[in-house]
Parts: sequence; C-alpha cells; structure tokens
Amino acid sequence: MSTSRKRVVIYTDGACSGNPGPGGWAAILRYNQHEKVLTGNAPHTTNNRMELTAVIEALRALKEPCHVELYTDSNYIVRAFQEGWVERWQRNGWRTASKKAVENQDLWRQLLELTQRHDVRFLKVKGHGDDALNNRVDRLAVEALRRGQAANNRSASPNDG
Repeated sequence: MSTSRKRVVIYTDGACSGNPGPGGWAAILRYNQHEKVLTGNAPHTTNNRMELTAVIEALRALKEPCHVELYTDSNYIVRAFQEGWVERWQRNGWRTASKKAVENQDLWRQLLELTQRHDVRFLKVKGHGDDALNNRVDRLAVEALRRGQAANNRSASPNDG
C-alpha cells in the first residue's frame, strides 16, 4: 500500500420514497480544499440499492487509488465490511447464513471491485444527527429523489397514449 495515496473523505446517503419506490442518492467527496458533489436517482429501487449506489459512484469518481474515509449512516454497508459479511457471502457462493441469495449482489460485486482499488475505511455516522455533512448529503439524496420523481411525472403525461 503506497503512503503517497491521496486521502479523501466521502459522505454518502441514499433515499427512497416507499421501499421499493423512487429513489435518490448523493455523495460528497472532499480532498484538501476541494469538494465534489454527485447525485442521481432511479425510478423504482430500494433504499439499500440507493445507499450502495452512492458509495459505488463516489469511489468510481476517484481518478487514482486513494485512502478513503467513507462516512455513511447505512448499517447495512458498514456492518457488511466491519463484521465480515462480504467475505462470508463470497465463501458461501453469495448466499447468506440462512442460505438465501444475497440481495443486491450486482452492486456488492461492483463495490468489492472498487475496494480492491482504493483503501477504504467504512465509518458509521448517526443518521439525522448532528453531523453537518451527513445532514447535507441526506438533503442532496432527497432532492435527487424529488428531481427524479418530477422528471418521471413529466414523462408520464396523460396525453401519451
């Protein structure tokens, strides 16, 4: 592991209206004094898929291998890495302890590929708490969800058929 890697701080969040339902995601990437904001949405998804998508898109946006402190309020993501779920899923052929297929396997595989490129430390932050960046990324994810809903409502005009 190179000590010359850049240190990047990332905050991510996902939002969903209904589960499943329309969703949005957001990420804030910070390197020194630079900041980059990423957002997106999906018309029919789950909250966990939006949480994972935010992390994937944030890591994908990095142009070179980095040391990353990634803050999320998603227990699902943090526990999967900190408690070794991901390694067990892989050993068990992408099956859970109860022998069910792991949900969101497509996204987990993408995320694992990205964690091979970057040195990522997943850190849990309390959702809707007093962390200003987490609250900001939460608002950005909700705004992305609403933009997606508005775009879908415009495209689903009653005169279309």
